Amino acid sequence: MNATGSAVPPSPVLKLQGISKSFGALIANDAIDLELGAGEIVALLGENGAGKTTLMNILFGHYVADSGQVLLADGVGGWRELPRGSPQAGLAAGIGMVHQHFTLAENLTGLENIILGVEPWYSLRSNRGKAEARLAALMQRTGLAASLDIPVERLGVGERQRIEILKALYRDARILVLDEPTAVLTPQEAEGLFAAIRQLAAGGLGVLFISHKLSEVLALSDRLVVLRGGRKVADRPTAGADRLMIANLMVGRDVAPERPDKANPGEAVLELADVRAGAGRNAVADLSLTVRSGEIVGIAGVSGNGQQTLAAMVAGLEQPASGSFRLLGTSGDASPSALVARGVGRLAEDRHRDGMVGDMSMTENLVIERRHDQHFSRFGFQRRQAMRQATETAIADFDIRAPGPEAPLRLLSGGNIQKLLLARALTGEARLILANQPTRGLDVGATSEVHARLRRAAASGAGVLLISEDLDELFALSHRIAVMHAGHLTPAVDSAGLGISVVGLAMAGQAGPEFSGCSEPMREAAA
Repeated sequence: MNATGSAVPPSPVLKLQGISKSFGALIANDAIDLELGAGEIVALLGENGAGKTTLMNILFGHYVADSGQVLLADGVGGWRELPRGSPQAGLAAGIGMVHQHFTLAENLTGLENIILGVEPWYSLRSNRGKAEARLAALMQRTGLAASLDIPVERLGVGERQRIEILKALYRDARILVLDEPTAVLTPQEAEGLFAAIRQLAAGGLGVLFISHKLSEVLALSDRLVVLRGGRKVADRPTAGADRLMIANLMVGRDVAPERPDKANPGEAVLELADVRAGAGRNAVADLSLTVRSGEIVGIAGVSGNGQQTLAAMVAGLEQPASGSFRLLGTSGDASPSALVARGVGRLAEDRHRDGMVGDMSMTENLVIERRHDQHFSRFGFQRRQAMRQATETAIADFDIRAPGPEAPLRLLSGGNIQKLLLARALTGEARLILANQPTRGLDVGATSEVHARLRRAAASGAGVLLISEDLDELFALSHRIAVMHAGHLTPAVDSAGLGISVVGLAMAGQAGPEFSGCSEPMREAAA
């Protein structure tokens, strides 16, 4: 039964026939057929590099297929081929797409980004009121709250993604492609979005839904299409499927379910007591938290509630205005390079913007934080052979799939980029690891490898501060979990005593008795 509530197969609105695309020797898509019906929600699944994004970029006109056709129903029982390589033709045909990586103009407001390309600029002012009213209705229906009058460059990652979703929903589309649309939503917000998508599908919208969160795939989709190595390996109804079966199809091998290892906490490596920091929307207050060696402490919360400031302090990019802040037994008032030298490993929230230099090589990105280390530099000269050897070791140890150590990092898939950045964070004797959204946008296989590395680091004596909006990830890894809301932090409590719904409510400001000892500001927010 599909989103319309009917067991009758939906009439197709889109056909991809024999789509093939190669990049040099790499075959990204190999003769893929895919069909989407009106009112149907199809989940497109696969590991990073399986060919999902390439296939969607061909559909949207960003790439031109080497062979094959994209066909759209013409409304009178026939088909017409979509012009190749023309995003404008895709938009005109009613295809809306929310990309995994943002496609927003950062100097424009959220509202301006949403109506850009829909309203002519000369009539922008006269149409603003109508657009705001329509967007208010959309936000009310979907639960996607976003600041529309602030330049995007001043918004957090979460609000940027919500604007991307609103931008797609604002347009009248026959086909909607969603690439990881719920990465920064609470469970309650995600369910609100799902309700909106189901309602849109019931009205005849065809939805292609890409996600690595298998629980939401099972909750939302009517049908599963799985790609592996550029080929379609499964196309079946979602009914009767389970997470383990889907994961095995995606990676081509058995994937064991994840659970936290036993903690072996030792000395404190991060101590916050009544800390205030940041300003405006990024301000945090009365933060108290301790992370010990040998444990993973997870921080849950919707993006934009203070996690950015907390992460910036641990990374040495922000200093507290008041309170006590100690890292690795001494004051946390130090530069980023000094903290790295003392044993802080860092995974940035936005790996493409803050964690890497795409045009630099893998080798240069791996050693960039330790370029003055005597192992990589002597008398002011780089030791290129040592740098290359370190990269080759990281490639082998972390199973990084890449052309070679000197390849520009931007050529790697998201999962392989993250594995290199993780190798950088764990280089040397990391005593505290800041893992900020460590698996955002990664597939099941890459996520499993990143998780294994973080567990191994904690088992070896490092303390791990895990900041994530993925509750499945938090419960799979964390020994203790705290929740951030409106700049305040609950106590970190044993994850075994919590449920996802309890954490989801706390993310929305409704902290329950499970978070005993909750601060007064948090209690007020919950009231």
